[in-house]
Amino acid sequence: MSETLAAAVARDWELRLGDPYPRGAAGYVVRAELADGTPAVLKLQHSHREDEHEADALERWAGDGAVRLLRRDDERHALLLERCEPGTPLSEGAGDPLGVLIGSLPRLWKDATGFRTLAEEAAWWLEEGDLAHMPESPRRNEATSLLRELAPTQGELVLVHQDLHADNVLAAEREPWLVIDPKPLAAEREFAVAPIVRSFELGHSRRDALLRLDRLCAELGLDRERARGWTIVQTTAWLGGEREAMRREVLEWLS
Repeated sequence: MSETLAAAVARDWELRLGDPYPRGAAGYVVRAELADGTPAVLKLQHSHREDEHEADALERWAGDGAVRLLRRDDERHALLLERCEPGTPLSEGAGDPLGVLIGSLPRLWKDATGFRTLAEEAAWWLEEGDLAHMPESPRRNEATSLLRELAPTQGELVLVHQDLHADNVLAAEREPWLVIDPKPLAAEREFAVAPIVRSFELGHSRRDALLRLDRLCAELGLDRERARGWTIVQTTAWLGGEREAMRREVLEWLS
């Protein structure tokens, strides 16, 4: 089905398709070339709450530290993107990957008008998401208490990528590193560090996670306790999946 849809979009946009990238949670992604030979990427998104405004975020960033959006078809959930070459993940190709992420974050903190707010997302976690279905436990109680304390007391809301980790930043030619796969929200800056604190690719230990939290907050001028609290909340809300055991360890280290 994905291949058939990709072929149809390619005909409409006059693209030549190449090899697909390995399948992942983001959708079906395939190398492409424009009619003039410009390399690109065609992405067919899986319909998912967290990335339904991906194209809007890429348009708002306009290539400033992030991959450029070249074209979109919202009805078919199709995005034509700038291709990152060589495309090496930040986790594998930088001497100081955390420094790269620290440099990237302020560039992404654009005006968030029109995006779903973190308060709205937090309410969904409590009412319909994983927190709503999680059995009563000290872990759930802690996350719920923090969420109810933090959501209504946020500072300035900016556009954040709530899944910005070291494998969602790729080596490129236009800039050394470009951010991909946004899951955008309008949120305070402290929330933006949550996926980086638990960025397993950068080292998975109590020491690694706490060092990331400390350095992110110190260098970006963030409130450490709010950043720690939001990391606990989002990690608990995203607890399921193949990395659940590792996420539980992060929660132990931060509590």
